[in-house]
Amino acid sequence: MDYAKKYQMKCTLTFGDIYSQIIVWLIVLFVSLATALGLMGASRPIYALATVGLILVLSLPFLLFAFVTTLLNHIEFDAVDPESENAKSDAYAAGQMSSQSA
Repeated sequence: MDYAKKYQMKCTLTFGDIYSQIIVWLIVLFVSLATALGLMGASRPIYALATVGLILVLSLPFLLFAFVTTLLNHIEFDAVDPESENAKSDAYAAGQMSSQSA
């Protein structure tokens, strides 16, 4: 009994899968910039910079977590049938031999 199986890793992630996450993060950025501009008109502009920095620092881990979990949800491992793999490698080798003889 041979327990060693070969697996093929396939990523099915498309841009549409993360598009909404990017849009939400851009909305967060624009809201933070609007808040900063509102505070910039006040007498304490340092609070405006601190607000933007704080929002960016706090939102980046959530964005990274969303991207990574979405990526991990789209990774698939499929067991490869040894007979079909041997047939593919034999066909590839036959193609190599015919191209070298030409």
